[in-house]
Amino acid sequence: MKRTDYQWISVTELEQQLESTSDMLLIHTLPDEHFQQAHIPKAVHACVYEVTFLDQVAELAAGTAQDIVVYGSRETSWDARTAADKLTAAGYRNVRILEGGLAGWVSAGLPTVGSATAPVTDFGNAPSLTAGTYRVDVAESTIEWTGRNSNGKHFGTITLAGGQATLTPDSISGSFEIDMTSIRNTDLSGDELYPVLIAHLESDDFFLSRVFPKAVFSITSGTQIPSPTLTMPNFVIRGDLELRGIQADLEFMASVAPVENNGIAVESHFDIDRTRWGLRYGSSRFFDHLGKHVVFDLISIDLRIIGRRE
Repeated sequence: MKRTDYQWISVTELEQQLESTSDMLLIHTLPDEHFQQAHIPKAVHACVYEVTFLDQVAELAAGTAQDIVVYGSRETSWDARTAADKLTAAGYRNVRILEGGLAGWVSAGLPTVGSATAPVTDFGNAPSLTAGTYRVDVAESTIEWTGRNSNGKHFGTITLAGGQATLTPDSISGSFEIDMTSIRNTDLSGDELYPVLIAHLESDDFFLSRVFPKAVFSITSGTQIPSPTLTMPNFVIRGDLELRGIQADLEFMASVAPVENNGIAVESHFDIDRTRWGLRYGSSRFFDHLGKHVVFDLISIDLRIIGRRE
C-alpha cells in the first residue's frame, strides 16, 4: 500500500492530543523489551510481530470505533503500517499512524518513558559483531548436503572437524576442516539401502574418504557487504576448498551474526559443482548411456558454523 492509503498524525498533533482529555488509544507496536526501554508517555503496548496482536488490542480498545494511534520505530520501518493494516482489516474504523514513529518523536525533543538514559538510535536491523578470533564449536555446527537426480534426492549431514575464524568490523578470515568419514544420510535412515549408499559415497566414485579423510576450506577473502541487514547475507566469502586432493576456488554469500555465549553464527546456502573436485560419477558431461545411474552435478550445501570467541 502507498503512504496515501493511510491516515497519519503529526508529532505536534499527537503531543496536543495527549495533553487534552482525549480518549485516544496510543499503541507502541514493537516488542515488550523495546517498550520497556523507551516509549511515548501514555502509550500502551501491543506487539505487531506477535500472532496475538489483534487479541492484545481487543483487550485495550473500547471497540472498533475507538480512536487509535499506532507508532513504531521510524518512518521507514513497516511496523506501524502493518499494525494499521491488521486493525483496519479487523474492522477498526479510526486508525492513524504517527509520522516518523518513535524516532520522529525523539527528534522533536519530546520525552520518553523507560529505562533508556539516552534516545534510542540503534534500530536493531543490522548485525552487531564483536571483533576477535572464534574457534569452531564442532558440536553446535552442522553441514547438510543434498544430492539429486531426475527421480528424487538424497540428503544428509557431514561434520566439521575444527577450525577458527578471525573477525574484524568489515572482514572475516580463517580455515575449517571437514571430517569426510562422518558423512551420513538422513532420508534412508533405517532402510536396508542405507549402508549401500554410504559405502558408495565413501568409495572412489565419490569422496574416497579412506584416502582423503579430511577436506579443508581456507578463506582467501571475506568482505562485508555495504549497508548490511540482519535478514540478508552480510558477507561475501571467497576461498579454496581442498577436497579429495583437489583444490578449487569457492565463493558464496553468508550471514554472520552474533549468538549467545560470546559466539557468532555463520549461515549459508549454496550449490557446488562436484565435478570440479573430481566427483564425476553419474555426470553426463563425462559419461554416456548412464540410464538410472544419472546424478546431477550440483550438490546443495546448507551450512551453519558456530564459533566461540577465544
